[in-house]
Amino acid sequence: MKVIKSNSKVNLGITYSGKENLFLNSIIAILSLAIIFLAYSLIVQVLPAKTIARPTSGIDSVHTLQMEVLNGCGKAGVGDTFVNFLRKNKMDVVQTGNYVSFDVPNTLIINRSGKDERAKYIAQLLGVDQGYIIKQYNKNYYVDVSVVIGKDYKTLLFKK
Repeated sequence: MKVIKSNSKVNLGITYSGKENLFLNSIIAILSLAIIFLAYSLIVQVLPAKTIARPTSGIDSVHTLQMEVLNGCGKAGVGDTFVNFLRKNKMDVVQTGNYVSFDVPNTLIINRSGKDERAKYIAQLLGVDQGYIIKQYNKNYYVDVSVVIGKDYKTLLFKK
């Protein structure tokens, strides 16, 4: 048995010109970048995201409050005007309707959640005196603030 030693490279008969080499190297570079991007995306999705601590009080957290608007003045369409104004100011109005009476002289802000800064913010936004903020905490009530529109609605800031 005869063993032949050879230090030469195996030639499959394929030769590439300079342009073809550049093209193939470009494809390899693009595929490498795509693999790096996909690996980075996978790592970002798998690792737990760092949560940013959101304030639980103050004006910054007011925009997450849920509220209801109740018509207590009896004037048709006033509730819709209030709702439109509040939503334009990024408030989440989740319920509207009529109050138990249409004889409410002044607009009331009812603090349902116990977060005083939220009720004060709504009062300031609407131009309601803070003396008309009522505290009626109820942990089973799903809104933070209720606005009862009174007969003084024409003097409030939402109209101006």
